Amino acid sequence: MKAMPAHRALYASFDRVPSPKGAATHIERFAGTLFDTFGGGLLHVLGDAPMPRYEREGNVEVLRHVPRHDNFLDRTQSFGRQLTTTLAQLDTSLEICHFRDPWSGVPVLDRAHRYSTVYEINGLPSIELPSTYPLLSQRTLDKIRQAERFCRDNADSIVTPSDTIAHNLVRMGTSHKRITVIRNGAEPCTTTPLRPEQAPRRYLVYFGALQAWQGLDILLQAFARLADLDLHLVICSSSHHRLEKPFRRLATRLGLDERIVWQHGLGRAELSRWVAHAEISVAPLTECARNLEQGCCPLKILKSMALGVPVVASDIPAVREILTEDTGRLVHPGRPAELARALRVLLEYPEAAKAMGKRGRQRLEQELTWAASTTALRHLYQTLVPQLASQASPSQSAPVAPITPATAGAYS
Repeated sequence: MKAMPAHRALYASFDRVPSPKGAATHIERFAGTLFDTFGGGLLHVLGDAPMPRYEREGNVEVLRHVPRHDNFLDRTQSFGRQLTTTLAQLDTSLEICHFRDPWSGVPVLDRAHRYSTVYEINGLPSIELPSTYPLLSQRTLDKIRQAERFCRDNADSIVTPSDTIAHNLVRMGTSHKRITVIRNGAEPCTTTPLRPEQAPRRYLVYFGALQAWQGLDILLQAFARLADLDLHLVICSSSHHRLEKPFRRLATRLGLDERIVWQHGLGRAELSRWVAHAEISVAPLTECARNLEQGCCPLKILKSMALGVPVVASDIPAVREILTEDTGRLVHPGRPAELARALRVLLEYPEAAKAMGKRGRQRLEQELTWAASTTALRHLYQTLVPQLASQASPSQSAPVAPITPATAGAYS
């Protein structure tokens, strides 16, 4: 790889890009805004073997770290070492660094620097990782919490997508004056995508990852209570096939095999087609530390609203920030019978459901677009580095094609 140009801006994230997961949406929108504001920059992310480790498009460079380790913590450390090397090459030119996680943040902050820093907190590994790696020791979790706290205490500004996360960060000791809430968004849909040829006549849709906190098991139990209806459930998964196994076993026990359609790793356009023609989109999030003690801002709800599809979701604080009883249907989490009743009522009154979906789309168009989010983010950058950000404008920025493939960020 040739020597890097004197970039003014760096966006770093321990996430694979491109990816069908929701993190790619954040990276696409927020990194794109950063590079628009500062006339280009460097994106430092994860990749895997088939992906190029280096790409360049105009004034935007993409540097991917491809880990050689199976152990998660070993991968974070090797990522951090490469980022440290990258920072050393850009030491005199960088004016702002935006990072999404402690694995990126510690290298950015643990050095003498003159650049401004933004810590984007969409999640906290100390809360999320035990769900994926239940054998993590308390000692390891304490070290992760220490790294998170170091980043929260030393970043110039913290960005988070929901009031729920912001309140919990304050509870952990972060000053509210350093936190800016910039919600996730979606692009309003002006035309209805074509219906997938293989789509069932009537179906519910769940899309996203398959972690335990998503509540897909609750949805399956609720769906079993709708056996008298001519109805299918379409599950558009962004997770590895192995994570489907417990849900497939549960579906078999519930006698649902013939009524479930699985889709995997869909690109953004194809996913939109499946969501747009669903009777209802379901987000059955659970009451757990990830959703309550941390918080979230579910892209699956926003995307459904953008397509005018009625949403039934769990009644938790983070969801209430973006969905109300007027624009969706909220049910107590973890209660399959209540979820089934809410679904049945909407299915029996399709005109009311359609009107709800329309109100949801109107709410999104007024308050929850990506344009509104990126405008707020650009303002934050200009507040942090006013004399520098004023030198660049969106019209001068480089294209960001390497980080905006059709498959990036389709799910949440």
